[in-house]
Amino acid sequence: MHLKLLLAGSLLAALGVAGAAQGAYPDRPIRLIVGFPPGGASDVAARAIAAKMGALLGQAIVVENKGGAASNIGSDYVAKAAPDGYTVLFGTISLAVNPSLYPKLSYDPLKDLAPVAQVASTPFLVVVNPNTPYHSVAELIAAAKKPSDKPIYFASAGNGSGAHLFAELFNSQAGVKMQHVPYRGAAPAMSDVLGGQVPLAFDNIVTTLPLVKSGKLRALAVTTKTRSRAAPDIPTVAEAGVPGYDATAWFGLFAPAGTPAAVVQKLSETAAQATQAPEVRAALEAVGCDPMGTSPKEFDTFFKAEIKKWAKVVDEAHVRVD
Repeated sequence: MHLKLLLAGSLLAALGVAGAAQGAYPDRPIRLIVGFPPGGASDVAARAIAAKMGALLGQAIVVENKGGAASNIGSDYVAKAAPDGYTVLFGTISLAVNPSLYPKLSYDPLKDLAPVAQVASTPFLVVVNPNTPYHSVAELIAAAKKPSDKPIYFASAGNGSGAHLFAELFNSQAGVKMQHVPYRGAAPAMSDVLGGQVPLAFDNIVTTLPLVKSGKLRALAVTTKTRSRAAPDIPTVAEAGVPGYDATAWFGLFAPAGTPAAVVQKLSETAAQATQAPEVRAALEAVGCDPMGTSPKEFDTFFKAEIKKWAKVVDEAHVRVD
């Protein structure tokens, strides 16, 4: 009997040690995969958040850039990684759009990735060349609805880009049909808006707000449902004449599907703490982001709604990638 008790006690102790080991997440560095090259807004935001999260968790979070294919290379890499919380994706709105643009993806964002937390949102601005007659969204809509042989054109960074889809959503909800002029990148698109070759664009507030402040562009509205902290005097598209319009560029963390719920929750809570740190808020706001920190459930609901919303836009506007 005494031997049996000793064996039972040893077994319980071993199980306790194993349980403690499993609960000691993280016990080694975490890799944060960014699906775009270094230097862009997503990379800057990821590095700011990673540094603070690493400090809070007591383990380094190493940012790795795996750019290419509209972020699909990085997303696929995380989708197929071990579901242990040591490989995490810094996802963007591209993750919600790509299933509609690329019907033969090598991964399924809904099945292969687990939403952890939305960490930031970024508005776009509706901007026009100052020499155009448009001083408000209402004037733009009125002009677009006026019978004419010459349509109103808008520039974008390319077919399927955020700038393209945000404008197509505007077309749908405002009941107009402005014509798309795709470019190979945001810089040449904005160059032609500045030069007056194309009258307007929907583009990230990071790049457009300085041009608005210098008088080189005129801002008509922000695309988000609430005004931007960076430009509180600019009305939203909804306020300016298209009720219900809301188009947001966003950043969020995703883990491989099957990652333990406790690990996902820990990452989510740590991300929320990190985005409230003054230095992280400053870094995010410097690239035009409004810091956030949602729960896994909230982010899951938001992500599913984003996939559904942009699938409808892609389908109705017959968007095709180059």
